Amino acid sequence: MSDSEHFENVILGGGEAGKYIAWELARLGRRTAVIERGLIGGSCPNIACLPSKNVIRSAKVAELFRHAAEYGLRTGPATTDMNGVRRRKREMVEGMIAIHQTRFAANGLEFVLGEGRFVAPKTIEVRLADGGTRRLEGERVFLNLGTRATIPNIPGLAAAAPLTHIEALELDRLPGHLIVLGGGYVGLEMAQAFRRFGSRVTIIQRGPQLATREDPDVAEAIRTMFVEDGIDVVFGAETHAVDGHSGDQIRLRLRTAAGERVIDGSDLLVSVGRTPNTPGIGLDLGGVELDARGYVKVNERLETTKPGVWAMGECAGSPQFTHVAFDDFRVVRDNLAGRERTTRDRLVPFCMFTDPELARVGFNETEAKRRGIDVRVVKLPMTSVLRARSIGETRGFMKALIDSRSDRLLGFTMLGAEAGEVVAVVQTAMLAGLSFTGLRDAILTHPTMAEGLNVLFTNVPPPAAK
Repeated sequence: MSDSEHFENVILGGGEAGKYIAWELARLGRRTAVIERGLIGGSCPNIACLPSKNVIRSAKVAELFRHAAEYGLRTGPATTDMNGVRRRKREMVEGMIAIHQTRFAANGLEFVLGEGRFVAPKTIEVRLADGGTRRLEGERVFLNLGTRATIPNIPGLAAAAPLTHIEALELDRLPGHLIVLGGGYVGLEMAQAFRRFGSRVTIIQRGPQLATREDPDVAEAIRTMFVEDGIDVVFGAETHAVDGHSGDQIRLRLRTAAGERVIDGSDLLVSVGRTPNTPGIGLDLGGVELDARGYVKVNERLETTKPGVWAMGECAGSPQFTHVAFDDFRVVRDNLAGRERTTRDRLVPFCMFTDPELARVGFNETEAKRRGIDVRVVKLPMTSVLRARSIGETRGFMKALIDSRSDRLLGFTMLGAEAGEVVAVVQTAMLAGLSFTGLRDAILTHPTMAEGLNVLFTNVPPPAAK
């Protein structure tokens, strides 16, 4: 094995935050190496955000085709070609990989493909993908380790070789009966997509509602839509054993309030959360401490317990969104340049890409109540938005939270078509410090989904007496 190679900067993990900090430092002329174990560009363009939305779009087309007569179109019988769905997704991914390869080759950046682990502080040994090893030592080290799908310790589950989102996006066949374990964002997106492709789908949820972090009215609206779409949902169910093999025959044994229950299917998708990729890479040898959940300990500048080492993205316990990982990069970049920037009080939006989409920014009613914040709540059904009527997408609603004694916007939730775009309008207003009256009185283009904000905020109840 050769002696250590010295770099000013070593990045372990080439995901969203890792690749951007690598590109930035290389652009500044700093000798920089990025170590990536296999996903060129990270999870988002390879196995997560973009591929899943690509497949979800195919499912949307299938749904529109099925309802073509409602739009005045005559069509014949149609079947889903999962090979074609996968081919379209793979073509997009290959294009994204090529873009990343080109950018990694620029600016003199050293890109190392292989498995890295600490062997000493700021020193990482890499088992190269094409054989051999290298040892890289950095003056500064940046960790962008990511997370992986959690496989809970349920008897028989691991042996059943269940799908995660990674394998589900690579299917070249249509499951006869897909059982989805978990009613969170990934599980809901995949459940609806495969139902639209033609699978029978059952969701097993341990708690009393889907999308557990959202308000009960939001969760109930999602449940109603899924039931209308022919998806079975089982609540309050604890899976205590799994038999069989996913892709062939699978059986889940459940405990419910009504007693034991058995559900048989062809395939099992597990979507019950994420686990940080921190074990087995020698972080203790690197002087980097973890918290009780296994995430890297960081301060609000994303500095770890080891001076000169930073952690970014999901491994640092940041909200599990690509756009947050990108902002983590900006936090680190600005602090390296001597500009003060922290993760404190970030206004983080999200969008779940079911159809219709669920998007939120700021507080919901559940959070406001937990924090003891008095709010005014205003709600508008999507049937009252003219754009929704014109395109025939009227399921869902908008909901906003206003401070009880001032006109300050505290939160916005939308379950409706194009919710991910509309939420950006409200987020921008919140970042600018606008009151709800600014959106109420704005001239918004007709007919758009955002125009519904005029109607929503016209109906805000008066403030509480001071």
